[in-house]
Amino acid sequence: MAQAKKAVPVLMVLIMMGALLIACGKNSNGAADESKATHEAAKETASPESKAAEPVTHIVTDWTGHQVEVPTHPKRVIYHGEVTGDVLALGVTPVGALKGSGTVYDDRLTSTEDIGFPINLEKSMALQPDLIIFSNNDEQQYEQLAKIAPTATFDSFASLENRLRALGDLLGKKDEAEAWLQNYNAEKAAMWTGLREQTIKENETASVFTMYPGNRLFVMAGAGLPQFLYDEQGFKPLAKVQELIDQGTGFIEISAETMQEYAGDRIFILNPVDPAAQESTNELMKGSVWNSIPAVKNGYVYRFDILKASGDALSREWMLQELPKALNP
Repeated sequence: MAQAKKAVPVLMVLIMMGALLIACGKNSNGAADESKATHEAAKETASPESKAAEPVTHIVTDWTGHQVEVPTHPKRVIYHGEVTGDVLALGVTPVGALKGSGTVYDDRLTSTEDIGFPINLEKSMALQPDLIIFSNNDEQQYEQLAKIAPTATFDSFASLENRLRALGDLLGKKDEAEAWLQNYNAEKAAMWTGLREQTIKENETASVFTMYPGNRLFVMAGAGLPQFLYDEQGFKPLAKVQELIDQGTGFIEISAETMQEYAGDRIFILNPVDPAAQESTNELMKGSVWNSIPAVKNGYVYRFDILKASGDALSREWMLQELPKALNP
């Protein structure tokens, strides 16, 4: 596993102990009854104009090119992927999701059923979803899930803006998506402006590393925390990392001996979930290679839990508050 393109859920590989998310979606002719029920519920609160003008369903083109008829306002959504916080940010609590513990939004999923990894088809069917959103492109599972409900594949490694807008279309939350992005971008700009004035130098670089079970070290590139750090106003990636980003690579495995080649002016360590990987991280940070890195000598090392410093919308909001605290303790 030397590389992972953004079309593959690379962060979940790290978070879920090496397992690859297998997800998919497909249109289902059996969605008509669910769509009708959704439409009837919407009628109770809709204005006369919207009752007459708004269709019950609409057609979307999903990530992998399927034409899917989805409810205009889905009521029972299953989301399976890495960026559940995106869905929550738009005011939708999924009835089923891939759950863990340690995210910034744990308390917002108390009513959500854990549909497991890999996805449990029986649990998914029992939840009676009217829409399934799946962050992968496996055609075999696409066909299985499409028998349960209208299913759309979703690129969880697209930019935050593209993800929120795609979900806004799928969930009937276009206005909410635009409002969230407008507020987030304003707060993000203010944060980086403040850091530029007080903390970050011009063209200062940063790197992100994490450990995987088996004493395997990875440098992060085009997925997760780097997407946040390498903002137009933020830190710069080293040339070697920029090459990976340009190739659409989420991360690559490297040796500890080559770590210095990828180490920027500031280093961010993502604390892994697995206890063995946590121990490997601590051992790495005791070694001579680590202690010879200029950023380490300068005290420019910052640690964040990998599940909190994720790439979803709610984790990004959390980072707006936590990054300045880390850089200016």
